[in-house]
Parts: sequence; C-alpha cells; structure tokens
Amino acid sequence: MIRNGHGEAGGAERPGPGGRRAVRVWCDGCYDMVHYGHSNQLRQARAMGDHLIVGVHTDDDITLTVDGRDTYEEVKQAGRYRECKRTQGVSTTDLVGRMLLVTKAHHSSQEMSSEYREYADSFGKCPGGRNPWTGVSQFLQTSRKIIQFASGKEPQPGETVIYVAGAFDLFHIGHVDFLEKVHGLAERPYIIAGLHFDQEVNHYKGKNYPIMNLHERTLSVLACRYVSEVVIGAPYSVTAELLDHFKVDLVCHGKTEIMPDKDGSDPYEEPKRRGIFCQIDSGNDLTTDLIVQRIIKNRLEYEARNQKKEAKELAFLEAMRQQEARPERESDCDF
Repeated sequence: MIRNGHGEAGGAERPGPGGRRAVRVWCDGCYDMVHYGHSNQLRQARAMGDHLIVGVHTDDDITLTVDGRDTYEEVKQAGRYRECKRTQGVSTTDLVGRMLLVTKAHHSSQEMSSEYREYADSFGKCPGGRNPWTGVSQFLQTSRKIIQFASGKEPQPGETVIYVAGAFDLFHIGHVDFLEKVHGLAERPYIIAGLHFDQEVNHYKGKNYPIMNLHERTLSVLACRYVSEVVIGAPYSVTAELLDHFKVDLVCHGKTEIMPDKDGSDPYEEPKRRGIFCQIDSGNDLTTDLIVQRIIKNRLEYEARNQKKEAKELAFLEAMRQQEARPERESDCDF
C-alpha cells in the first residue's frame, strides 16, 4: 500500500468530527489514463467519509467474480455500498479513439466528423451491443462542473503567486511531478496555470493535438491539489498585462522545448526581462507524446481488451435485469 501523506504528518488518519470514529471509504477501479472523470469519482467518494482508500486493479474494471457473481454483492447486502455519479462526456475509450483516428473533432470549434461519429458508435463494441459504462459520449461544460473542481480561494497576503502555462494535455504524472516541484519553490505558494486555446496548442504541437479540448483540460488541471487557479485560454506569450493583473512573483516552465510565438518572439521574454523566470526539471520523462505512441503501438490489444470488458459488463447488466424481474414473476404466482 502506498500512503498519501498530504495533510497530516506521515499521512496519519484523523478522527471524525466530534471525536467520533473516522469513516473509511474504499473506492476501486482500473484508472487507466486517469482523467477528470476519475478525479470527480474520487472527489465524490472522499466526500462520503473522512479517509479515502483507493484500490487499483491489475487490468480492466472488475464487475463480476470468476463465478459470475457481482463483485460488490457482499457489501451491498451489508448496506455499505454507495455509487458515485458518473461524469458524462469523458471516458478512456473516447480519449484513445481521438489518438488513434488523428482527427480534430474533439476541439472546441470543430464539428464531429462522420469518421469520428462512426468510431463513437462502434469502437470496442462487442456483438451483444453497447452498455452505459464503456463507450463515448459528448462532453458538455457547465459552470457547476467548474465550481465542483475549483478551490475558489484568492491569493492571500504572504503567498507567492507562481504562474505556469502550457497545454497540460492528457494531464498525467509528468505534469503532476512538475507542479509538485513548482509548489515546493515557496513556503506558501499560489499556483496559477494558464491553459492555451486548442488552436494555439495545435499550432505549436501539430497533428490532432490537443487530445483533450480546452474545457476538458481545465477540469483536469483544476483537479490537481497543487493548482489554485486556472486561466482558461491564456495568451501564448506571458505579457506584462498578465503578470501585473495577477501580481505574479515567479514564472516557471519545464524542460520541454519552448516554441517561439507566431511572430518569432520568445513567449517568456517579459518574465525573463523582470528576472522572475525559471525552468524546472520535474525528474519525469513522461510526455503526452509518449502516451499517444503507447496507445498507437498497442491498438489491437486495447480494442480486444475493450470488447472483452464490454461483453462482461453487458452480461452483468443482463443478470441484474433477470434478478430484478424474478420477484415480479414470483408475485404473479401468488394466490
């Protein structure tokens, strides 16, 4: 077990309010390519108690035991089972499809192409049909979603305002390690992350990047505990106006290549001129490009896994329907 030490020293478990016994919550899943949908699930689970323990499966999400029983049958019977509300519009299946098809249909200003629509209707589909868990749905951003993820805290006197900017596409552990290093630069840091528009990212990354559109990337970054605020659609060049508006004390960038702005200028020219720019080595070589390369390399394996997973889930749904229908049939026989 890996213990998350955030909060109490050494990760010690705190008692519940009023000194009562702390409520411990268990939540498990595959968590392959962690996205804001997973973050939202964990946020909901954490709100159900005082101490959250997360179990990570070795492979696909487990809904049935080897003998065909519901994995959560025992805790359901004990009245200790709760379900988190699913975050509509995001799934690992959807994100993988964007990488494999190399389309831009997911960008904020793009219409869904016929090719992507066909993928959305058929990718990983097993012969038995579709189920509500494995599949593709359209993401719709709302103010409520942003509020759920945002801290809502403004910079306080004595805090060091640090600005970082980028695509933060497919928000991954490389990004988290970078932000953790940035967070450690000050005793009381307030980190503002500037997210570039989809078209801006596509200009300097090319292909079908970003894989996640601006609204999706916003929620992913807001879910990170090191980030206090997000600038949605930040300018590519860090301007004097931006630095003055947010009263920025420090500007940080990772070790990735800094592409010049469209006019050939250095996007970090102003913070460098002010002497507040620094580059941070996260110590992690993982990049969004590497993740995409892994997916493309293992496409057939992923599709087969997805079909197997969906078939298993459909079998579970059918078993649940039959179980729910059984009491009705029995009541029809009563005299």
